[in-house]
Amino acid sequence: MHLIDTHTHIYGPEFDLDREEAVKRALEAGVGMLLLPNVDASTIAPMLATHECFPDCTRMMMGLQPEEVKGDYKQVLANMEKELERDIYIGVGEIGLDFYWDTTFEKEQLDAFETQLGWAKQLGLPLSIHCRNAFGFMARILEKHQDGSLKGVMHCFTGTEEEAKVYLELGFHLGLGGVTTHKNCGVKDYLHNIPLNRIVLETDAPYLSPVPHRGKRNEPAFMVETAKKIAEIYEMLVQEIAEITTRNVKTLFKI
Repeated sequence: MHLIDTHTHIYGPEFDLDREEAVKRALEAGVGMLLLPNVDASTIAPMLATHECFPDCTRMMMGLQPEEVKGDYKQVLANMEKELERDIYIGVGEIGLDFYWDTTFEKEQLDAFETQLGWAKQLGLPLSIHCRNAFGFMARILEKHQDGSLKGVMHCFTGTEEEAKVYLELGFHLGLGGVTTHKNCGVKDYLHNIPLNRIVLETDAPYLSPVPHRGKRNEPAFMVETAKKIAEIYEMLVQEIAEITTRNVKTLFKI
């Protein structure tokens, strides 16, 4: 079995004591590739260092996560845009909109998001998009900018079937993670209506662990539990889910 974790922060401090072991556990579980989305200015160096340690099984993305958009965001974005010139990144991410806790920087988030969509268009790179409590804004912006060149993953998708269909119509894939295994996740009720060629798997490690690891630190190896749940919903073998979702990722991110 070969799976790809399309969204993991294994470079974070949560893995400083056992990063090598966590990567080993992932490989042993069949998770053979880890995609690393950036968060902010402070995460670039540890992400690069992690990729240097594990060059064969990691790939990187560059972007400013919406919750980290502050007053200095324009300077941060300028530095990230320069970093993207290095041609070592397979995507623009993690970017998006998040109005869950705080809307202080709503205007700045919107501007940062549109700026980074521009990078993706210019460079022909796929996106890893974070959206929380912002579906209306997100749909309008993506509709405005989608000229056939935007593509990517709606990371940690947990929305309604109607929201899923909007994103699919806009040309995006849905990133499904540990939340899909949780009892109260509504995605399970309609997932069988979503074409499998538009689904990719992820962990968002160290966050959002799947059942039976809920409450513990998440890690890429645990993605197998999500794959099992998806296989159960589609009434398919886990191996088939692995093959299809891996093919989806390879096509989308050109890896």
